[in-house]
Amino acid sequence: MTNISRQYRLLANTPELDLRQDTRPLLPLADDQVLIRIGAVSLNYRDWLVKQDVANTRSGLVPVSDAAGTIVAVGRHVSQWREGDRVSPGFFAAWQDGPFRPQHLASALGGGNTEGVLSDYVVAQANAVVAIPPHLSLAEAATLPCAAVTAWQALFERGNLQAGETVVVQGTGGVAMMALQLASAQGARVIVTSSSDAKLRRATALGAWATINYQAQADWDQAVLELTEGLGADHILELGGPATYERSLNAIAHGGRIAQIGVLTGWDAAPHITPMQFKNASINGICVGSLAHHARLNQFMARHRIHPVIEREFNFDEAPQAYAALAQAQHMGKLVVTLT
Repeated sequence: MTNISRQYRLLANTPELDLRQDTRPLLPLADDQVLIRIGAVSLNYRDWLVKQDVANTRSGLVPVSDAAGTIVAVGRHVSQWREGDRVSPGFFAAWQDGPFRPQHLASALGGGNTEGVLSDYVVAQANAVVAIPPHLSLAEAATLPCAAVTAWQALFERGNLQAGETVVVQGTGGVAMMALQLASAQGARVIVTSSSDAKLRRATALGAWATINYQAQADWDQAVLELTEGLGADHILELGGPATYERSLNAIAHGGRIAQIGVLTGWDAAPHITPMQFKNASINGICVGSLAHHARLNQFMARHRIHPVIEREFNFDEAPQAYAALAQAQHMGKLVVTLT
């Protein structure tokens, strides 16, 4: 094993941070740490936001939160892992289980001041990684820590999704496609919205019960009501933000749940939420999930043999091109950077 690790860092510049590759020496492990040889990382919309956030991102930060790899060394006091185990670091290293607490936020990988995973090797606390489902490749497993755990918490941990319920997912990005696959495996009816008929056809092949092209039918909330005979959707993954929120409020069923997740059309949505009161509906704020959520997601995916949707894989030297593709937002599912 080499003593040198390649990595990317975000370096201060304007109007955004520059992504630059360099190397660093590997330091000795602490007794409670593991060393992971990263096989793949995946990009999230958050990674693009971090790159733009010159004011709040530390210059020199290693970016990206999602990775999968193989343990190549363990600290002296580590008993739950051994060399050769395939693992992913959890998105929130400090959120093991139980309710979310304010102190967990600072441990989110690849944001602000917390080092991420766009590197050949990553050191992690032994209690901050989860085992990878055996049926997945490292590239597939690398797509799970943020997007898939977000969809899992929204639908299962907070949403208590049941077979036969109706779910609306907005768009065809990483969270949306994982929500489609997870909900379909649970026996739910999933409605997917997109402006691309080609992507909607792919969503149908993945198990969508119905699709809506919101460019052809801007009032997609009315289409949801028509599809559900006026009842509305039991679950809506609100991924759009200000441009979609009012329609989500209109399309949610009585007793339904809106999972507040995305800001794709901006921040500071200020919808008129009084209808939620008279529908006895709820809005759940969703910020990824805990390591326990991640582990339960992995068990579900293994049981149902679910394979994440990967649009394209880039090699390590092509990481800047992967970021450019992320910014263009033409992909379906996930973009992955492979390191092996």
